[in-house]
Amino acid sequence: MSESTFCYWWQRHGPWVEPANQRRGGESGVQYLQVEDDGAPGLYCKRQTGHLYRSLRYPLGRPTVIREAEAYRAWQALGIPLPVLRYAGARREQGQWRALLVTEALTGFISLDQWYEQAPRAEPERHAMLHDLATILARLHTAGWQHGCLYAKHVFVNVGHGRPRVALIDLEKSRRRFRRATASWRDLDQFGRHRGAMPERDWAWFLEQYRRAWDYSTKAAASRTRVSTTSIKAPAVSPVKPPSR
Repeated sequence: MSESTFCYWWQRHGPWVEPANQRRGGESGVQYLQVEDDGAPGLYCKRQTGHLYRSLRYPLGRPTVIREAEAYRAWQALGIPLPVLRYAGARREQGQWRALLVTEALTGFISLDQWYEQAPRAEPERHAMLHDLATILARLHTAGWQHGCLYAKHVFVNVGHGRPRVALIDLEKSRRRFRRATASWRDLDQFGRHRGAMPERDWAWFLEQYRRAWDYSTKAAASRTRVSTTSIKAPAVSPVKPPSR
């Protein structure tokens, strides 16, 4: 992307939906940007200054937006439902990094927290949503990816007619794991503690659907790579217990 494109997005502003806060040695926040086209989805712009992560490869720091954009592209290739990525870029000015990540709003979706709290949901509707979520997460984990911030507020569900569909947001803390089972149990443990209004019966049903989806995904991956499935075991999801209510 050109310098002019970065400047165009940097100069656009809107109301803060996540006010800028101090983290990682810099600032990070999210603004909502209106669009002029009728019917077009609004945009969310993550705006960062000096917000870096460090690693062996980048000991001096690298904007977290760059890593998040790389995760977006990798997850899209896996078929994980996500917001549309409109722009991602970073520039170093006067010794300080500036970075932007612009995504389209998920029109017709609400967070999992809101979905449970908005109205009573019939069991077939809840099970359809949980099956979709379990399938998506198993696909993600068997590819070696961990979400890293799997809270109910980062799982979105459509509220239109028909079968519920799920999408994931906020990939800032996502990362590849050497062991797929590590990605799995870390995300599930975190989700179990931060699943919001999801009742225990739905959590138990979700874990069973996830186990089945994991088995299917790992067997499919093993078939593609001609690796025996006997060496691939399902992650220990049963020890992940829901918090007391």
